[in-house]
Formats: sequence, C-alpha cells, structure tokens
Amino acid sequence: MAKGTKYDQQFKESAVRYRLDHPELTLKKAAENLGISDSALKTWLRTAKEHEGCVPTRGSGNYSSDEAKEIARLQRELRDTKDALEILKKAISILGK
Repeated sequence: MAKGTKYDQQFKESAVRYRLDHPELTLKKAAENLGISDSALKTWLRTAKEHEGCVPTRGSGNYSSDEAKEIARLQRELRDTKDALEILKKAISILGK
C-alpha cells in the first residue's frame, strides 16, 4: 500500500466485514489478502467498533453541515495565507540585508 492512499467508506467497511467473517485468518494475512497494511485494517476495526460498524472517512462528505464545511475551508485558507506571509517576511529580511 502506498503511503497516503485513500480508501472510500464502502471499501473500509467491506474490509472490516471480511476480517470479521474470516476469524481463522490472522490480521496480517487478512490485510495482505485485501492489499492494505495491517495497521490500516487494525485502525478500521477499532473505528468500526467505536461507531457501531460504520467506518467514517475524512473528506468533503464528512461535514455535519454546510457551515462546518465553509469553516474548514476558511481555516485552510487562513493557514495558507499565514504561511505565505511568513515566507514573504523571511524573503524581505534576506533581501533587506
């Protein structure tokens, strides 16, 4: 599995079901059969247990409302703007010398 690979909710829930349906397999072997890391499968199993079988995924579809989605967008924009400002401050100090 490549680092940063994103799986949709359906895949995660299917993977959890596969593991639960095949208790004879070790966690590592089940993950290998699915083509994912054993740590990812372990995390999904724990999350499914906490959320009554549902494995929520991060992304645009996970906001509780349009307002929450807009707040998240604005927070990202603010963070990016602050980063750009810091870079400009450093560039000005270097060029001013």
